[in-house]
Amino acid sequence: MQISSGDEASKCGDAMHTKIYAGTLFDSEKCELIKHRVISVSAKSGLILDVQPYSPGEVDASVDFSDARNIDLRSKTVLPGFVDCHVHFFLHPYSETSWEDQNTRESLVERTIRATVHARETLMAGYTAVRDLGTEGAGDADVLFRKCVSGPNPLIPGPRYFCANRAIVTTGSYGPRNRLYPNRAGVEGKTGAEAADGVDECIKVVRRQVGAGADWIKLYADYRFRAEMTQVSPQTASESLDTFNTDELHAIVQTAHKLGVKVAAHTDGKSSWEGLISPDSSYQVDSVEHGHSVGESSFFRRSPDDYVARDTGIRQPTVWIPTLSVYYTLGKDTPMWKQAASTFTRAIKASDLNVKIACGGDTGTFAHGDNSLEMKLMVHLGADWKTVLRWGTLGGWECIRSMRWEGQKGKERLAKIHELREDARVVGDNETGILRRILSAPWIREALSS
Repeated sequence: MQISSGDEASKCGDAMHTKIYAGTLFDSEKCELIKHRVISVSAKSGLILDVQPYSPGEVDASVDFSDARNIDLRSKTVLPGFVDCHVHFFLHPYSETSWEDQNTRESLVERTIRATVHARETLMAGYTAVRDLGTEGAGDADVLFRKCVSGPNPLIPGPRYFCANRAIVTTGSYGPRNRLYPNRAGVEGKTGAEAADGVDECIKVVRRQVGAGADWIKLYADYRFRAEMTQVSPQTASESLDTFNTDELHAIVQTAHKLGVKVAAHTDGKSSWEGLISPDSSYQVDSVEHGHSVGESSFFRRSPDDYVARDTGIRQPTVWIPTLSVYYTLGKDTPMWKQAASTFTRAIKASDLNVKIACGGDTGTFAHGDNSLEMKLMVHLGADWKTVLRWGTLGGWECIRSMRWEGQKGKERLAKIHELREDARVVGDNETGILRRILSAPWIREALSS
């Protein structure tokens, strides 16, 4: 959120802008609630022009709320748009249809139509930005879907949409599994991710996905590699094993970063965690997903002096996305949920905690629109609610935004936006027009007034 001290709205020459009169506004930077603020939004670009205090008495006397450009939320608390850092728009709850059946029995048409519904449900739940971490068998559908929801001329309502295309795995480590021909990858050509083995293949697959338009690269640092042992050794089948070797991880991460793309890593946190989050590692990633099994790690003890701006070549702290919701919804009485809850509780209680956290529930494994479950679980487990709101708004945006917003160059870009010297539609990175589209829709006005 941009909060300025002057009348920025007048600088852009945009006479047609919407004003939202908030009784209370949550400031994600300071983690505090502030009273009586008016938010000006450009009708042309959707850019928040400024946030200013107002006098209740003057508003009563001078503002015409029958004018569609003035939105009366004086009795409400207004929050910045929420960010879900881990969704799968091309999945729906496993309680409805298993992951394997969604991959092998639902057509791409059906899965895409479902994704359009999921986008609207997500937006109506207050989420204005998401990061989709893999199409899970739907191929390149997310890259093509993005322009329909986040482009300058969107076809459907939905949030800003950042996508990771196909997750990258090693041969034999992922599904769906072929029961008749166990040595064949996938079922009738359908695979839930893209396999790469060896340094050369890892470099090639990253280049291909970035060239196809991926905003992020996602890799599986560990997984249930021996899942086919379930019938004879369930414990062996359920154990997560490292997938890529260090040379392969280095190739994926360094190739992506050279192309200006961030990397997310799936990990349970047992063995691969340290290298994925250490600033001394050659394959430190930008976010780690899950991490329910992480033990006493330097992730919770790292000194701020170990990190400096990305521009210098030394990385900033990795962002942890705990995905508590997926463990909770798949079985709140299971050992996995209890372990995930314990890990999170231990992390937030650490007196020397220096970890970036953002919110993402692995939404899609449970219902889209129920994204806020992640924040509720965090508070339930003892996290301060204001801190959680920050993780779910500004923290999420700092996680999913592109590398072009970070370091000194990122500060310069933010300054241009603040001074309205660079149009948000030109800056790009999917930040275009979201508020313009939302505020112009009759159905959203009805929701705001209710």
